[in-house]
Amino acid sequence: MRLFAAVLPPEDVTAEVAVVVDELGKLPGAEGLRWTGRPGWHFTLAFYGEVDDALVPDLSARLERAAHRTDPFALELRGGGHFGRRALWIGATGDVRTMRLLAERSEAAARKAGVPMEEHRAYRPHLTVARSRGPADFAPYTALLNDFSGRPWTVGELRLVRSNLPRSGVPGERPRYETLARWALGSGD
Repeated sequence: MRLFAAVLPPEDVTAEVAVVVDELGKLPGAEGLRWTGRPGWHFTLAFYGEVDDALVPDLSARLERAAHRTDPFALELRGGGHFGRRALWIGATGDVRTMRLLAERSEAAARKAGVPMEEHRAYRPHLTVARSRGPADFAPYTALLNDFSGRPWTVGELRLVRSNLPRSGVPGERPRYETLARWALGSGD
């Protein structure tokens, strides 16, 4: 299974994102980008890739412990940026320090469960809204996102998510995401 640990924004926050993404979609060149869409909006904490089914129970147990050891935290979407010339994202502000801690714990859970992980990179919280197959100029999009500030919310759970990649070959088909497990944050010793 292709898995990752994630934080999902609540419905009222994704509704705000939908409004700003609609505006971004009106900019010149937007038709050449692949927009992620509401069902795909999440903050990946740790990407695990293909995970052997036999490792999932131990990974789940370790993620549950990581969730219980991490207190709920405040977050809001703000601003935007891009990774190279391939991905456009909306950033986060608030208790980003705790979010980074949860990301580190999610990565450590996988390593301890025997999931092969790539080299550790510093965590940068972001919600990807568009991708480009080739180099893209994201300057007009980030300029519009500079003024974006969403409503604050409290992150209260960690999720283990399965990514089902498109198989039909139909242009524009997106991955489907399925929550396999969720754990409330906090209440740990």
